Amino acid sequence: MFKRKITDALLVKFKQYLLGQERSSGTVKKYLRDVRALAKWLGDRPVTKEAAAQWKDSLLEQGYRPVTVNSMVTAVNQFFECSGWAGYRLRTLRIQRQTFRSDTRELGRDEYTRLLNAAQGMGRTRLALLMETVCATGIRVSEVQYVTVEAARAGYAEICLKGKIRTILLPNRLCAKLLKYARRQKTASGKIFLTRSGKGLSRTQIWAEMKAVCAKAGVAASKVFPHNLRHLFARTFYKASRDVVKLADILGHSSIETTRIYLISTGAEHARQLDRLNLIL
Repeated sequence: MFKRKITDALLVKFKQYLLGQERSSGTVKKYLRDVRALAKWLGDRPVTKEAAAQWKDSLLEQGYRPVTVNSMVTAVNQFFECSGWAGYRLRTLRIQRQTFRSDTRELGRDEYTRLLNAAQGMGRTRLALLMETVCATGIRVSEVQYVTVEAARAGYAEICLKGKIRTILLPNRLCAKLLKYARRQKTASGKIFLTRSGKGLSRTQIWAEMKAVCAKAGVAASKVFPHNLRHLFARTFYKASRDVVKLADILGHSSIETTRIYLISTGAEHARQLDRLNLIL
């Protein structure tokens, strides 16, 4: 009986398959990493439906969160599809809709302010402005590249990602700060956030720079990552407008259900809501 193996050749084919679907570089890296995790777990054993299901179970035993397990299963299923092994596809875990978020991962507005002040105090002007840009517009960290001198002058940025194009308005005060920074860096056109060598900032670099100011700001590292700034924008915008449809458009979500996840309250806030019901005598 022919034994299926995850080979380097199949991984190269899978990478080309993902690029052909116009997946982002971050998604391609993640999907390849997840498939390699399955290959490492299998060792010399062949790929079978039963083995793949056991791998999925092992992820839970190792302490992976159900959401993370599902994202890894999705990657592996895509690999199976690409390799002609559709019969090996795994079912994702059924997860009850989350009603509140852990307090240990929710970035508050006061903590955000402390991060900005800490970055400025450490002389990290670029980082402070980048965090303001993400938090004031709700863009993804991968979309920072579209914040250009031309966009700051026009007052809006055209975002082209995941096969979709959307327009993001840039607040006037932000535009003024962006242009002032660009002049100081002698950047006449193009991307505003650049490395010393003139290249765009990577996701990894932005992540690392944010983590580096946690201690100075007195903010838990578990709360400090670029996507949390996007969450803070979403909660603040919704609180001011109560318009989830418009918020979904701004964030670039194709489903309002995705936007709802951004608006989940913290456990402490959920507990206060329960207390206000006054159902305990």
